Amino acid sequence: MLWASYCFQKLQKNPLMLIDNVTLVIKAGDGGDGAATFRRDAMTAHGGPDGGNGGNGGDVSFQGSPNVNDLREFRYKKTIKAENGGNGTKHNGFGRNAQHIIVFVPLGTRITDVDSGNSIEIESVKKPILLARGGIGGFGNFKFKSATNQSPKNRELGVTGESKTFHLELRIIAEIGLIGLPNAGKSSLLAVLTNATPAIGAYPFTTLEPNIGMFGKHAIADIPGLIEGASQGVGLGIKFLKHIEKTKILVHCIDITIDDPIAAYDTVRKEFKEYNETLLEKPEIIFLNKTDLVDENATNIAIKKFKPLKKNVFAGSVQNEKSIHDLKIILTDLLTHGS
Repeated sequence: MLWASYCFQKLQKNPLMLIDNVTLVIKAGDGGDGAATFRRDAMTAHGGPDGGNGGNGGDVSFQGSPNVNDLREFRYKKTIKAENGGNGTKHNGFGRNAQHIIVFVPLGTRITDVDSGNSIEIESVKKPILLARGGIGGFGNFKFKSATNQSPKNRELGVTGESKTFHLELRIIAEIGLIGLPNAGKSSLLAVLTNATPAIGAYPFTTLEPNIGMFGKHAIADIPGLIEGASQGVGLGIKFLKHIEKTKILVHCIDITIDDPIAAYDTVRKEFKEYNETLLEKPEIIFLNKTDLVDENATNIAIKKFKPLKKNVFAGSVQNEKSIHDLKIILTDLLTHGS
């Protein structure tokens, strides 16, 4: 109970903490059973068959929505079940068809059938994608009446609706990605660039989930710290590398106080190359952070070391309002005009 309470409080304090991977059981509704009845009333003692058909079970479909940011809805809800169709009744009464369910997820959600391995990506807000089809209702005995069988007693049971297990993975979360080794100051930078309130601490892996904040109309993601071997799953590993794939701009945070900032930069770039070389082509700002902890000469030396890379190198500190203001201008220009 204490751990559950802690998680709930953390989520309340940090409402933009990303939930990006869930596994769900999807159960479409079963078809209703047909009825096997015969007409009986004051005027008719032994009437013919009048059993109605069962109704169809509900389908389950998924659709993209720009108003959904992550998969938080399914954090504790692991099963989605549509209603069953109604059973047929006497007097040729048809069972009602169950309502179909449409589940809204963020654009860019990849849905993989656990059994078949087939995947689709939700890219449209206009068209629902059917994932589990509801069962068809069974025929009542009225349907089986014929010239040779005037009193059929047989009926059909409803068809069972499809049941499938899907893995949902959110792959697109932001236009700007804050990357770098652990403890480079990414969470602190997110906090000053946006209104997000990520966990911040002077030790590695404070951030265990990607956090999202809004920079004007643009989403910024604080990607948990990468380390050597991340592309093979070391540390927090490959779980978070995928979130960088569709960002437009990368801000590579580097702690200027460490012994070898270039080595820190190369470590992350090496993991990019191992995972997906196209990440190396994204527009990138190298942000040499924590200049408030070193003198001007040390800052200039660090900047000079990065000059041969011909990158957009910027030195500053989250503690310095002017440097953050200047960084915002650079980001706005890149978002507007590109690299």
